[in-house]
Amino acid sequence: MKIALIGYGKMGKEIEKIALAKGHEIVLKISTHDLADFTVENIQGADVCIEFSTPDTAFQNIKKCLEAGVPVVCGTTAWLTQLEEAKSLCIKNNTAFLYASNFSIGVNLFFALNKQLAKLMQVHTEYNVQMEEIHHTQKKDAPSGTAVTLAEGILENSNIKKSWINAESNNPTELSILSKRIDPAPGTHTITYSSPIDDISITHTAHNRQGFATGALLASEFLVGKKGVFEISDVLGM
Repeated sequence: MKIALIGYGKMGKEIEKIALAKGHEIVLKISTHDLADFTVENIQGADVCIEFSTPDTAFQNIKKCLEAGVPVVCGTTAWLTQLEEAKSLCIKNNTAFLYASNFSIGVNLFFALNKQLAKLMQVHTEYNVQMEEIHHTQKKDAPSGTAVTLAEGILENSNIKKSWINAESNNPTELSILSKRIDPAPGTHTITYSSPIDDISITHTAHNRQGFATGALLASEFLVGKKGVFEISDVLGM
């Protein structure tokens, strides 16, 4: 498989290392220093583009790759006001697109566990739910994309919480997400249900970026040769 890495930071380099070990080829690497190489001709030399850049550049990167007719796997977060437009571009250009807030297999199992716990807690209104997420200081967005996905899973299954807020809140209809930036933490998410009697918590802690990179590569292998819009659940069969 020939891969274009759009965004060559820590995640891009981790994906490159795993991809090469599996016998794949990196045909294009784009960072802020290589923008002149980000041409349609070079993009079309790849079987798939893996996009891990910044919230400000993600959509234009995705747009350029989709318009070149090349499938895109995207893990950049905090650009999702344009997600539906990206999906439309995918269909229009008869290619494939997959976005995930987190590609880790463990995190996606955690997403499912979070939803199930929220369903169980629906009738136990004495518990208030809150979330904490911890990442390294270079993390561009707060809350994390993973935290937002977890929040959406809670809101879908709550009779009380109607929205999330990235701060402490005394409003019973608001789900508080507390964001902390501490080096060298790659990512910890904790959801806690508290009552006057006890607490119930679930936590996912990433030890490194390998899980994210492995999942992104797995999604890329899945996407090659396909047409349409997919989710990470399609890749994992969940």
